[in-house]
Amino acid sequence: MDPTHAKPRPGAAATSNNNTRRGFLVGAIYSLWGLIGTALSAPAIAYLLKAPRSPQTGNWVEAGDIAKLPQDQPIELVFRRERKDGWKVISEKKTAWVIRSADNRIVAFGPQCTHLGCAYHFEEDAGKFLCPCHNSLFSTEGRVLTGPAPRPLDRYEAKIEGSKLLLGRLRQSGERSV
Repeated sequence: MDPTHAKPRPGAAATSNNNTRRGFLVGAIYSLWGLIGTALSAPAIAYLLKAPRSPQTGNWVEAGDIAKLPQDQPIELVFRRERKDGWKVISEKKTAWVIRSADNRIVAFGPQCTHLGCAYHFEEDAGKFLCPCHNSLFSTEGRVLTGPAPRPLDRYEAKIEGSKLLLGRLRQSGERSV
């Protein structure tokens, strides 16, 4: 038999051609999956490796006009504070008990009793703050007079700019300012 006219083995030429094509397609598919995996994992890796944002400092909220505050008389002020929760910004209604002294010093107390977090109110007849849950009494300076409350009333950081009262972070009594 003449080797020039010999019949090629069945599928011999086609196999070498298919291996090359198959190898290219498999490589292309793996490359495509690699790109997709990288595109999906890059944001997650960046999130995990990125340093967290420091908490906002200087988050002051306008609570009212000091000219409208009576002298040496507690008044409950209602104000709105925005809070960021992930990507959502929430506007919350907050309250504070504010007392303006004769020398225009401002003290702003948080609205919860330090015992169990009940809302207290001011008793004008007694001149004291009263928590109705367990009868804790607080002075207008925030000190505990009677009751199960373990510490004085919590205070907001307060400052005056012009005639506006600005309230900052609520600090637990005994917590030092930074």
